[in-house]
Amino acid sequence: MTTYNDQLSQYNAELFSIHDHALQTAWEDTPKKGLPAISIKPEEGRFLQVLVKAIGAKRAVEIGTLGGYSGIWITRGLLPGGKLITLEKESRHAEVARHHFDLAGLGAQVEIRVGNAQTSLLRLSDEGPFDFIFIDAEKSGYPLYYDWALENTRLGGVICTHNAFRKGTVVGIGTPDEYTEVMQAFNRRVAAEPRALSTIYPAGDGTIISVKIA
Repeated sequence: MTTYNDQLSQYNAELFSIHDHALQTAWEDTPKKGLPAISIKPEEGRFLQVLVKAIGAKRAVEIGTLGGYSGIWITRGLLPGGKLITLEKESRHAEVARHHFDLAGLGAQVEIRVGNAQTSLLRLSDEGPFDFIFIDAEKSGYPLYYDWALENTRLGGVICTHNAFRKGTVVGIGTPDEYTEVMQAFNRRVAAEPRALSTIYPAGDGTIISVKIA
């Protein structure tokens, strides 16, 4: 019987994902400054940090910076001297994120690249392979981003892809939106991918966790 719910989410977060000043500021200020209120949940952020630390990641890529909340969690899991390259389409989002990274004392470890993600990834290919990649951007680009990640992640590296549940609509909960079928197809594609061992971390809106095995 599945028991995870909002109450257990809060319990999880209060035990393991407590915000310090920088995280709380990024969490609260992102929507206040006019950015979409679509950050990952605290326990999702902590899980990303744990994964990054578990695989000894030093080089990470994030596709979709928003206000920098998820990037703070990821960067805090990197080995000493590690670096996060995070891609953001909107210059305003990048400006807000930069402030949050600096507030967290991570400015020297994070490089924000502003522009179209597909163009940025073409240039980034020459800088790999990477240890960890987090995808949380426009859903129509997920297949391309995931294919790029598979080609540019080291063996044993991890690829995380957010919004696997699409607010439950992938299984008929709630009203489907324009990306419900996109995510249904994407989830099936990842599940069948022989180069990765994958599952879904079910907190928040669901994150696909893929370990590159071939």
